[in-house]
Amino acid sequence: MHRERLEDVAFRAGYAAVLAFLLLPLVVVVVTSFSKAGRIAFPPESYSLVWYGEFLQSARWIGAFVNSLVVGVGTALLATLLGVLGAFGQELEADAGGDGIVGAVLVPIVLLPLLVPPVILGITLLLYFNEVGLRGSYTSIVLAHTLWATPLVYFVMRSVFSRFDWQQLDAAHDLGAGPVRSFVHVVLPNVKHGIFVGGLLAFIISLQEFVMALFLSTPSTETIPVLAWTEIRQALDPMVSVVSTFLIVISVAAIALAALVTNLEWVSRQLS
Repeated sequence: MHRERLEDVAFRAGYAAVLAFLLLPLVVVVVTSFSKAGRIAFPPESYSLVWYGEFLQSARWIGAFVNSLVVGVGTALLATLLGVLGAFGQELEADAGGDGIVGAVLVPIVLLPLLVPPVILGITLLLYFNEVGLRGSYTSIVLAHTLWATPLVYFVMRSVFSRFDWQQLDAAHDLGAGPVRSFVHVVLPNVKHGIFVGGLLAFIISLQEFVMALFLSTPSTETIPVLAWTEIRQALDPMVSVVSTFLIVISVAAIALAALVTNLEWVSRQLS
């Protein structure tokens, strides 16, 4: 018993140490964003909100922030649609008696973008979108980010659909409901939390993606990571920490929202 307790304490201590090691850079970024000086130093010699004011007054940074949100929302919508449809179709075929050709072909295709280096994808997409006249557009960046986000949504939804009772769908068909109506009224209410989480995951992936956005964006469509990289090459000032802090806050808020949505029943029990 004493040995098990020591092992438990050692495990918790090791877990806490790894977590602290991973979170420490984020803490440094947030703290340096409040520096009053014109350069990044940790700890700051003095604290101020002056760089947050500079960010709010900078049309270029605000424009990049809006671009990131536009691209992130577009990526989330498209990746969620593709991921949900792909996972639903494969699970539906598996429930009917096996994965068949869909399972044999779909999974390698979904995994392929994750296995190709982002630099290769960026160069390839740059050449392709340049030929079709989409270079520098929101559409090109959204499609590029969707290549990475869709596989993650797909595998999330595969897990969600694996716990779905497919007899409910069969019952809806027996009662005369068509494919669309049965999906909306029977399947969707049971998997909506998973869809929401998958969409948030796609949004976060798009928000922090840098390499493909660097190849495909122009000054009018550059995202926050691209502009931050450009500014870092010229001067290392606390503005980069300010922008990074905003991205951290958005990501943490998205994760908290996903956790809240997936545990609404537990929350309602606590509040009742």
